[in-house]
Amino acid sequence: MNTKTDLIGNMVAEDFRTAAVFKRHGIDFCCKGGRTIEEACTPKKLDPEKVYAELESLPANEGGSIDFGSWPLDLLADYIEKTHHRYVEEKTPVLQAFLDKLCKVHGGRHPELFEINTLFNESAHDLAAHMKKEELILFPFVRNMMKAKISGGSLQHPAFGTVENPVSMMQHEHSVEGDRFRRIAEITHEYLPPADACNTYKVAFAMLQDFENDLHKHIHLENNILFPKAIQLEKEYTVKS
Repeated sequence: MNTKTDLIGNMVAEDFRTAAVFKRHGIDFCCKGGRTIEEACTPKKLDPEKVYAELESLPANEGGSIDFGSWPLDLLADYIEKTHHRYVEEKTPVLQAFLDKLCKVHGGRHPELFEINTLFNESAHDLAAHMKKEELILFPFVRNMMKAKISGGSLQHPAFGTVENPVSMMQHEHSVEGDRFRRIAEITHEYLPPADACNTYKVAFAMLQDFENDLHKHIHLENNILFPKAIQLEKEYTVKS
């Protein structure tokens, strides 16, 4: 890993422990991983040398973290669907119920809760549609490419033309979600409950933070590993017209 020239997304793909360093400095490693550290630090007026030093001080990776970059693409697609898609599906209704309750009970004293609730409901709606597009369109094509690779066969020409088309759409939708959760983090002061927060308030904020963390990993696995490898794999095989 060359911290001064490698792209942020590639560094996280190589060693996910680096994500904690980037998150600590407010550097987006998932939706905006196609930048160097210096390019990410400049608009934030951060000292890139400090980020380099923290990355280089990480202990040698003894193999404890999962090397998702070495996984076959069909396995990675299955993992994303069964781990991260399922997480969103399970946690969304729980968070919606908590946020609705907070608005009713605490909205008078904390009107920012209404914006948080609106943003999360927009995210829930869009993520549900986003994940279905991946599950019904993009991921099946990835699996078909892997079958073609193993069998040595060719691929049927997909209705969407090239895999770069749905990938571009998914990346745009990832950016929208990244912007939404940056706003939620800003409103909540990085998920810090107010002094008068009840237990439901505290649990809801902790769940929101966990939801954002899971979404960051979810988007990272797609933007920085699955998508570029799928584009490369498609170029390796003749597509039937």
